[in-house]
Amino acid sequence: MTIVEQVEKDLVSAMKAKQELRLSVLRLAKSALHHRRIELNRQLGDTDAVAVLRTLVKQRHDSVEQFRKGGREEMAAKEEAEIRILESYLPPAATEQDMDAAIAAAIAETGASGPKDIGKVMKAAMARLTGKNVEGRRVNEKVRARLGG
Repeated sequence: MTIVEQVEKDLVSAMKAKQELRLSVLRLAKSALHHRRIELNRQLGDTDAVAVLRTLVKQRHDSVEQFRKGGREEMAAKEEAEIRILESYLPPAATEQDMDAAIAAAIAETGASGPKDIGKVMKAAMARLTGKNVEGRRVNEKVRARLGG
């Protein structure tokens, strides 16, 4: 079952169980997936669906940060609950060891020696981490630390 199908199936379940927060998040996800399908003019594969869901999670993380700065802890908690629901549809997160191994292999593969090679290393490292839920920002921080950027 694809991610899109799973979201639609879980949306019906949430509706029947009257789970308001889950229902709201799944409606939002279904809408975002539908809009992406229209943009691409084709059915979404799991890779496309994961990209859409990652975007939604990233937006929620940004909202949490803003709500906390504004002293709106109850809204931040709601956003965090939404993040947990969305993340349940994403592949498992990459571990620190996975990221370190991918970065080391990418540095060896590209022959990177300094900050000017960060882009090449990032491209190779992210390619190695395909299929895992990983934040590009975290990988970038690790690459910069290794290459002195």
